[in-house]
Amino acid sequence: MGKLDGKVALITGAGRGQGRSHALTLAREGASIIAVDVPGTIESVEYEMSSSEDLAQTVKGVEELDRRILAVEADARSQESLDSAVAAGLAEFGQIDILVANHGVLSFDSFWEMSEERWTDVLDINLSGMWRVTKAVTPHMIERGRGSICMTGSMNGIEPGSGYAHYTASKAGVLMLMKNVALELGGYGIRCNAICPGATDTRINHWQGLYDRLIFPGATGQDLWDSSKNWTGLKDRRLLDPQSQSNGVLFLVSDDAADITGVALPIDAGHLILPGYNGTPG
Repeated sequence: MGKLDGKVALITGAGRGQGRSHALTLAREGASIIAVDVPGTIESVEYEMSSSEDLAQTVKGVEELDRRILAVEADARSQESLDSAVAAGLAEFGQIDILVANHGVLSFDSFWEMSEERWTDVLDINLSGMWRVTKAVTPHMIERGRGSICMTGSMNGIEPGSGYAHYTASKAGVLMLMKNVALELGGYGIRCNAICPGATDTRINHWQGLYDRLIFPGATGQDLWDSSKNWTGLKDRRLLDPQSQSNGVLFLVSDDAADITGVALPIDAGHLILPGYNGTPG
């Protein structure tokens, strides 16, 4: 018996990384999956976006677990697109019990040098996209009188990060959105929580611009891996396995957390307990 037998979960950003890990984890526990992602590029984001082939790999992985899955290409920047994804999921499965709102992008610039486009893209996808997909699925959950929502926040929704004010602002917004959703939907029997991942070993953390900005110009993925030991409070931790984040999602959306709502759960190997460091003491 799985923790999610008979449940249906809609997961955004499911093409790769944490989203794929969430899809496989929830499927292993018995859930049918609606996997949502959008192929293509975003001009203001330097690394390669998820592809149709990535989404197909997620489908293959879930099917190998002998679970049902529907893949839908939908853009977090479009309410119509997300409404259509929810409608397609309901047509296929008849219900949506769980929403894992996981999509997000990252870019770098000092806030005073950042273009309007770069700021807007990150806020539109990371924050407004969370609102849109939650808005899309909520009427169905209200009608059924139950449901569980888990949003992907970040440790950077709790602490600032130099060079990505738009990202930290978006993730702080996600955490307050989550609390408000929990408040407004609690009376309908619907829970809403968030995970706050620390640095995790996915594509969003593997591109040259990030290595250059966070480590040193010309750094490599190995340099990032070696440096990441300084970002955690627990022994022998570096970039975290996406499975650690999925374990948190599974807990929050399952009946094990039936009395938990409005909570932002850090999964960061102790990063947020580390003492501060002023890199530019002036």
